[in-house]
Order: sequence, then structure tokens, then C-alpha cells
Amino acid sequence: MDHGHGMTSDLPPFTLERGLAYSPDTFFLVGCLLALALYGWGVLRLRRRGDAWPVGRVVFFTLGVLSVALVMCTGLNDYGMVMFSVHMVQHMVISMLSPILLLLGAPVTLALRALPVAGRSRGKGPRELLLWLLHSRYMRVITHPAFTIPLFIASLYALYFTPVFDFLMGSTTGHIVMMVHFLAVGVVFFWPIMGVDPGPHRPGYVMRMLELFAGMPFHAFFGIALMMGSEPMVGTYANPPASLGIDALADQNAAGGIAWAFSEIPSVVVLVALLYQWYRSEQRVAKRADRAADRDGDKELAAYNAYLASLQVRGR
Repeated sequence: MDHGHGMTSDLPPFTLERGLAYSPDTFFLVGCLLALALYGWGVLRLRRRGDAWPVGRVVFFTLGVLSVALVMCTGLNDYGMVMFSVHMVQHMVISMLSPILLLLGAPVTLALRALPVAGRSRGKGPRELLLWLLHSRYMRVITHPAFTIPLFIASLYALYFTPVFDFLMGSTTGHIVMMVHFLAVGVVFFWPIMGVDPGPHRPGYVMRMLELFAGMPFHAFFGIALMMGSEPMVGTYANPPASLGIDALADQNAAGGIAWAFSEIPSVVVLVALLYQWYRSEQRVAKRADRAADRDGDKELAAYNAYLASLQVRGR
């Protein structure tokens, strides 16, 4: 099917019959394979020099890449061109679930550990350029909550409720740009909140939770707006192919329900991850305190006991 004409032409019979068949978007297929190859190279490089890399991170990153492939390299992508509800599944997965899974894989940390340090004679290598980018003013701006939260919200309202969406859906390139945008916005929004990889902003756990919940209600409001619409609000999906046998308004209501319900899923996943990180952080602090006490023979405790004893003496 020609994605450039998805808003006017019927899905071909073979697409309808095969369902979630292999229907890759070449751009995303190459991107997914490249991401897995680079991540695998990094892990192997660490293992060869005797360094460990958590299996859990490999699993999370792989699941993140596979979630992108699922919505962009299967028949879902074909249906998403003519069904608003299926497109909304794509949007929610690639902007809210995939980024969380990818970030839990700590790809930036892996790159910093796996990339070789450039010698003085060679100037800046890939590792040095990555470090420079992480500490750049540009990165500080695009990962700041004052930028990420409005961008996260605008990606919904400014896109779907203006002619921009129909324009982008009018060509294969536009569709790819839109989906890459969704993925990128999700990554920069969740990056400081997850706090797994190093970045310019490392807020405390309470602040991260506030950032997370600041954006989620707007997703719910967006979904409710679609569900309450009395007429199709997006031109691309106003006239679905007759072969699908669906009503445009009912499909829009379903898309709204998906957007509304999906805002809860990432919230729970991220909240669990944050609480776990918080717990681990407290455990590490406690262990450091225990080790320090072992080294100094509990000097702090002895000093405190001496202080209490002095107060008792004064009180007599």
C-alpha cells in the first residue's frame, strides 16, 4: 500500500487478509536492526574485557526496539494509515512505552563505557563527542521540564487539532517524520524522569514523580476530547475504506479511549521503576554508612553517646 495515499485509497485485499503480516517500513526496520546491532556490540565489548553488564538492561532495550518494530514494521502500520484507532495505538506505544523500555536499557551509559577513549593525538572521538553533547547547553534546554512538558502536550493538541497532521499523513516522508518526532519527544520527556542514564538534569525522586504526573492528565483530556467529538476531527480518517466496514466517528471514539487509557500504563511502569530506584539508592546509602562506621569504629555513635552523657551530667 502506498502510504502517501493512505487517506483516500482502500487497503488492498492482501493486507486485510494477512493482518499483522510482515509489512516493514524500511526506515524503521533499518533503524531497529542498527540499534540492536550497536547495543549488542557495546555489550560484547564490555564482556570481552571482563566487565559486567546487567542482563535486565539488555532485555529492556531489546523489548523497546521490538515495540517500535511491532507498530512500524508489521501490518499495524498499514492499518494505522486508514484507521484512527490503530494509529493511536502506534502513537501511544512509540511515544510512551518504547522510550521507557529503551531508557531502562541505559544505552548512553553503555556507549560511554564501551566506546574507546580517544588519544591526545587523535583529538575528539565518538565518546568525547557524546560527553560534549551531554554537557552542552542544547541538551540542558531540551531535557529541562520547562521544555519537555509543554512539548509533550503540544505533540498531541497542536498536531491533531490543526492541519499539520493531515499534511504529514499525506506522504511517506511526513509519516516517518511524525513517528520519529513521537519517539524523540517520548525519550526527552522520560529521560530525566527515569534517571538511568547520565544527563544534564538529575532531579530528586519526588520531583521526578511530579514531572511524570504533570504531563499525564493532558493525555487523558485529549482522549476525552476525541471520545466526546460529535463529528470526525481529523480529515485523514474522516472517510475510512468501505472494505473495513467501520464508522469514522466510532473509530475516533475508540482512538480517544486508547489515548485516555494508555496514559495510565506508562505512569504505573515509571512509578514502579522510580520506587525501585529510590529503594536501591537508600540501600546503597545505608551500606556506605555501615562501611564508614566499621572503618572509624562507630566514632559518630560514640560521640553522640558522650554528648548524651554530658547532658545528663549537666542536668544533675
